Amino acid sequence: MSNSEEVPVIQHIYMGREWLDSLKEETIEPDLPIIDPHHHFSEHWGGYFGADLLDDMRAGHRVEATVYIQCAYGYRTSGPEALKPVGEVEKVVEIVEALQSSEGRDLGVAAGIVGYADLALGERVDEVLGELVKAGKGRVRGIRYSAARHPAFRHGVLSRALPDILQDKNFREGFACLARHGLSFDCWAYHQQLDQVVELARAFPEITLVVDHIGGLLGVGPYKGKRGEAQQEWLTKIKRLAECENVVMKLGGLGTAVFGYDFSDRETPPSSQELAAMWGPYFKTCIELFGIERCMFESNFPVDRSIGSYHVLWNAFKRMVADAAPHEKAALFHDTAARVYRLNLG
Repeated sequence: MSNSEEVPVIQHIYMGREWLDSLKEETIEPDLPIIDPHHHFSEHWGGYFGADLLDDMRAGHRVEATVYIQCAYGYRTSGPEALKPVGEVEKVVEIVEALQSSEGRDLGVAAGIVGYADLALGERVDEVLGELVKAGKGRVRGIRYSAARHPAFRHGVLSRALPDILQDKNFREGFACLARHGLSFDCWAYHQQLDQVVELARAFPEITLVVDHIGGLLGVGPYKGKRGEAQQEWLTKIKRLAECENVVMKLGGLGTAVFGYDFSDRETPPSSQELAAMWGPYFKTCIELFGIERCMFESNFPVDRSIGSYHVLWNAFKRMVADAAPHEKAALFHDTAARVYRLNLG
C-alpha cells in the first residue's frame, strides 16, 4: 500500500471543558512527587499551551516537572526542509521562558524536550540534531519518530509513516547519530509493529529506547470488538521487548483514539476508579515485565482529555498502584522519568 492511498481515518474526539469539569474528585496522595514525561503543546485536540498545562499541574497533584514530546507544533515555515522541525523546540523554549518571566521562577515545565528529526535522512540528520540541541538551550533530551502505521486505517496529526520505516537502511543510519549527541529515542508504534521495535533496540543497545503508550495496543480497525485477541498479540510482543534492557515503557496514552475507548456518549467522564479497573491490568503487566526502573506514568495531555481531566487521570494511576511500596511509587511517578530524561531538578 502506498503512503498516499486512501484509508479510513480514526478521528480524535475532544469533549470540551464543560464535560471535563463535570466530574470532580478529591486528590489521592497529594504529596507524591510527579514528573509528567509526556505532554504536548498544540492548537489540535482543543488547543493546549503553557497556561493550560499550568492549570493542570496546579489542580491538586504535586507535578514538579514535565517533559515535552514533539507533535509537529510550531515548525519553521521557511528555510531548509530538514531544519523546519527545529521551530518546534524554539517555540517550546519561548513558552517556557514566558512562563518563567511571568511567574518569576522555573516551574519545571518542559524541563526536558523530545523533538523531531527525520532520521530517514541518514548521516545528514547529524546537522539537524545539532541544531535541535542548540535551540533547546540545554533542554533537549531525545528524538521522537512516529512509526505508527496500519494498512487498514490512519490516525493522528503526525505524517503517516512509511511501511517498515524502522528497518530502513537510511533510518538506521540516522538512528545511529543519536548516540553522538547523547539523545534517547521515543517510539510511537502500534502493537503489531513491536517486533520491529525489538529488532531496533537490539541493534542499538547503547541508545535508550522509550516506548510510548504501552506499545500501542490497538482497539480499532481489525481489532474493534476483539480486545482479547489484541491483548494476546500485544503480550507476546512486549515480553520480547522487555528482554531488551535499553527499553523503557511509558504507562499511559490510552485516551488516544486508536486504543478504542470512546466515552463521547456519556454525560460525564469515567471516574478514576473506572479507569483504574479498565486499564490497570495492562499497566500492571508492563510493570511486572519491565520493572519499576523501566516504567513511568505519562499524561499524554491534551490528547487524553478525551477520557477525562488531568486530575482524574493521575488519580487513576495512583489507584492502579495503591498497594505498591513507597520506593516503587517514587520510581513510577518520578524517578524513572528523571533518570531516563536526565532531568536536573536541583
